[in-house]
Formats: sequence, C-alpha cells, structure tokens
Amino acid sequence: MNSNSQAVPAMPTARPHARVGPRASRWPARLDWLQSGSGLLLALFMWVHMFFVSSILLGKDAMWIVTKFFEGYFIFGRSFPWLVSMLVAAIFSLLVLHALLALRKFPSDQRQVRAFRDHASAMQHSDTSLWWWQVVTGFALFFLVSIHLYAMLTRPESIGPYGSADRVWSDHFWPLYLVLLFAVELHGGIGLYRLAVKWGWFAGPNPNATRKRLKTLKWALTGFFLVLGLATLAAYIRIGIEHAPHAGEPYTPAWVQPAAGPAR
Repeated sequence: MNSNSQAVPAMPTARPHARVGPRASRWPARLDWLQSGSGLLLALFMWVHMFFVSSILLGKDAMWIVTKFFEGYFIFGRSFPWLVSMLVAAIFSLLVLHALLALRKFPSDQRQVRAFRDHASAMQHSDTSLWWWQVVTGFALFFLVSIHLYAMLTRPESIGPYGSADRVWSDHFWPLYLVLLFAVELHGGIGLYRLAVKWGWFAGPNPNATRKRLKTLKWALTGFFLVLGLATLAAYIRIGIEHAPHAGEPYTPAWVQPAAGPAR
C-alpha cells in the first residue's frame, strides 16, 4: 500500500429504525373485547332470565314472588314496577351495543355473502356453519328481542302469572315468543361456544378434543333450555286460555289478599 495514500473513512452505519410504518391501532382488539364481554353478559342474563320466567312451572304463586322481588315488594313493602323498567333499559342498551359491535363482522353486500358461501362449501367445517347461523339468528334477534323488551319497558306492571299469560295468549305474542326462543338459544349457545374457543377457555393439551367436548356441552345446554322454554311457553298458553274471559285482571295470591269482612 502507498504510504502517501489517504485512508477512506468508513461510511456511517445506518441506524435501524425501531418501528417500520405506522403503529397498528389497538381499537380492533378493544372492540373485540367489548363485543365478547357484552355477548357473555347477555348470554348469562338469558339463562338467568329463563329460570326466572320458568318459575311459572312451580305455580302461579312462585312466579308472583319472583316478579314482586324485582319490583322491590319484599324490600320496600310495596311494588315499584319502574325498577323493572330500569333493568330492561340497561339490557336494551347492552343489546344495542353488542349489535353495533357485531355488525363489523357481518357481510356487507351480496358479493361478500357469495364469497362466504363458496368458502363454507369448500371448507365443509362445522364451526364455519355455526358462525353463519349465529349471524342469521343475531339479525333476527335484534328485531324480535326489541319487540319483547319494548313491551316490558313500557308495561312492567303487566308482568305476572296472569299478565304474562294474557300477553302470550290474548295479545297473540306466542308466535313471536316461539321463534324468539329458538333464535335466542341457538345464538347464545353458539356465541358462548365460540367465545370459549376464541379466548382459549377450558383449553387442554389436545385442542381438537377440547373443541369436541365444548361442542357437546353447547348442544346439551341448548337442548336443555329449549325443552325448559317450550314447557314454560306451554304453561303460559294454558293459563292464558283459562284466563281469557278475564284478561287484564292481575293475579294476587290468596295469602296476601286482605281478609274479607263480616258478611252483611
């Protein structure tokens, strides 16, 4: 090497960037959490509500006690039906929130629907079919549940052994409730199953075996609540038919009625 030549300085090494491109938004994940949480609350409420409504199977007095409990009768000594309206309003708000969040995942046009059907036909996967049924039942529920909740919101005092039976039979709500029963049980059961799979609840060493057990449990619970719901609806129809000549009269148990005075 020539001693008179000057050393060429090394080019500075480019400093690597810590991040390439814009930062990914966390909102999709947050909205997924909100959708999952609201769906979980609604599904659990659905089951609890079914047990309360099915108290009619234990007798009119049992259903009357459940109704008056939510009206604050056993706390304040008198009924406040507006307490039920407040609860219904909260459930209605949660339903609207859940529906708005779920709309993000719905097919938005015929092209997307056709693409999904082609995909489902090629995959032949049961979970894909369950998702489609969840979309269909969810769409139906937004209208069916809204009718039911509006009636409960505006006429909470009509809830009771006779009032509910009159609504089912004399007011001709029984076809709506029959469709609503199947839609809500299918939608809620599928939703809970998909939540368990999505978030890894009850995950075991064998994912396929876990999914199979969860699906069996899902259908068992759906079958149980469908049988319970059909028996409950049949009980209200029977009471409604018997009470039709006196539709509109409230039910009061004999043990809370004021004692009759001396005959005159």
